[in-house]
Amino acid sequence: MRDIKNKLTSGKNTSNIQTRKGKSFGYQVLGFGAGGGAAAAFVAATGGTITTVDTNFKVHTFTGPGTFCVSCAGNEAGNNKVDYTIVAGGAGGGIGQGSGYCGGGGGAGGYRESKSATTSGCWSASPLATCASVEVTAQGYTIEVGNGGAGRTGCSGNGNGPNVAAGTNGVNSSGLGITSTGGGGGAGGGRDTKSVVGTGGSGGGGAYSNASPAGAGGVGNNPSVSPAQGKNGGGGPGTGNNSGGGGGGATAIGSDSGSPGIGGNGGAGATNTINGSPVARAGGGGGSGLNANTTGGTGGGGDGARNSPSINGSNGSTNTGGGGGGGVRYSTGIGGNGGTGIVIIRYRFQ
Repeated sequence: MRDIKNKLTSGKNTSNIQTRKGKSFGYQVLGFGAGGGAAAAFVAATGGTITTVDTNFKVHTFTGPGTFCVSCAGNEAGNNKVDYTIVAGGAGGGIGQGSGYCGGGGGAGGYRESKSATTSGCWSASPLATCASVEVTAQGYTIEVGNGGAGRTGCSGNGNGPNVAAGTNGVNSSGLGITSTGGGGGAGGGRDTKSVVGTGGSGGGGAYSNASPAGAGGVGNNPSVSPAQGKNGGGGPGTGNNSGGGGGGATAIGSDSGSPGIGGNGGAGATNTINGSPVARAGGGGGSGLNANTTGGTGGGGDGARNSPSINGSNGSTNTGGGGGGGVRYSTGIGGNGGTGIVIIRYRFQ
């Protein structure tokens, strides 16, 4: 019988078999080593009103509550982050009670923004932008868009009744773990008393009253975040200067009231091009004055009231977070309502 085992393990034939196997194994190692890295993946999401800008970027705009639903989170080889603009609701304007007493303008809603060219491309951000984009995962993100606060309505009386009160604060907006705080209501003033002015994303304007000391403007960026989400309101005067201070805006303090009977202008808001064109948001409401109405801050702030000829405080613009204008109580004066907020999200999708 032939020795089959020996034939497979020794001699000329064995050498040939081993050589062929060695070459085959070496080829396989080279094949494994030639593989590349992970393919680029990008964020894919639904929710809000979706537009495409600059070819490769999507913008989701929420003008009311909704869900930013991420179905693909992307990766570092492509893009796994988003940028945002989140503006809270602006506050209502205050009003005086009794003949000739004036209210402060409402503060703008808090304004928060991020911008990174790697995340969302080339667009102009405001001075308040942070470069800290938000990394997303595949899940639904709840979006809240804050309503504007109500302006105050005057009533007859001696100037010390229950309507000596600030306009209502705006409501917070939030999304992606970021919250912007509603604006602070403009103060109301009476003959010998004045309301506590509202604080918030931006502070409300102070009110006119005979009471001493003069009505200071409300504090903005409350609670404190960095970069600051808003500015302080302007101050109202003491005796003899019937007017209210302007509400604070995203980038500027509201103006103090002037003399005599001239309200303070609202503080300026912030402008960016996150959705493809320049838009200003979060301007403060103008304070009211007996002798002249005032201008709301750029970015949707309402104008302040005037007594003669009679002009009521105007409302902050919708979906800007602008503060409402302050009102004058002489007969039927009204403080303006704050504007609703907005949430905008932008990212690279291809």
